[in-house]
Amino acid sequence: MPVSIREVAARAGVSLGTVSKVLNNSSGAQIATGTKERVRIAARELGYHPSAVARALVRKQTDTLGVIFPSFTSQSPIRGGFF
Repeated sequence: MPVSIREVAARAGVSLGTVSKVLNNSSGAQIATGTKERVRIAARELGYHPSAVARALVRKQTDTLGVIFPSFTSQSPIRGGFF
């Protein structure tokens, strides 16, 4: 099962918000260097990887392209073509 930021926060002894700010490199966050290092070490030890699905939900953008191709099977009314 994938590791969540809750587990990283528990291992590092910090809040979920702190983990989020550290892992997303939030520019306005004033977090002590030692705390940042603890969070990064905890994430590395637990094998944390950001969830692409969760990120897509937050961004409201999936970066997915759908393609639809016509089906030319024997049941298709245009099997023989138009010409």
